[in-house]
Amino acid sequence: MSAAISPRALIVARAAKEIADGQIVNLGIGMPTLLADAGAARPGVLLQSENGLLGIGPYPAEEGVDADLINAGKETVTAVAGHSYFDSAASFGMIRGGHVDLAILGGMEVSAGGDLANWMIPGKMVKGMGGAMDLVHGAKRTVVIMEHRSRDGASKVVESCALPLTGRAVVDRLITDLAVFDFPRAPDGRPRITLVETQPGVTVEQVREATGAEFAVDL
Repeated sequence: MSAAISPRALIVARAAKEIADGQIVNLGIGMPTLLADAGAARPGVLLQSENGLLGIGPYPAEEGVDADLINAGKETVTAVAGHSYFDSAASFGMIRGGHVDLAILGGMEVSAGGDLANWMIPGKMVKGMGGAMDLVHGAKRTVVIMEHRSRDGASKVVESCALPLTGRAVVDRLITDLAVFDFPRAPDGRPRITLVETQPGVTVEQVREATGAEFAVDL
């Protein structure tokens, strides 16, 4: 991994490659919102925020801040030409109705079976569930982005999630600062974590050492 690129910047740059022309893409709060500034724009792509905006643009310059124009993380944003506003009921109708092509979400833990935990840590203040539980079931594809290890060095890619789940077997692709994993179905029908790519300069053995779950390799 290049020392010149921060882990978060590396993850966001890789995640931007997941967005295809013409898609409607929901960006979760936290790291995913950086995709609006990371060259994620593609012809016809519209970034959606579940609080009621379709057509998110880059973060505004100081002189362009509009306090009433925010994303789901309460950050000020801009809107691209052709954007639209709507209430949260219509927004979640889009999500639950399968009209969002791709959801890019942050994660606290991802299990070997594609389970996602990303909405709370017991004992810590939680503002609310947000839209993740709807997104992981309503979006056509779910990509999770997160750093491979927590601040205390523990792996966030685990055999089984210890934190409360957002959804079971819902992750299609996981992108970390070390690797990219997919979750193809095993013969028993259950997803199983598979390493499909390492980040530049990272070896498979380094990924194994940092990962709290056994994984298959398909590079």
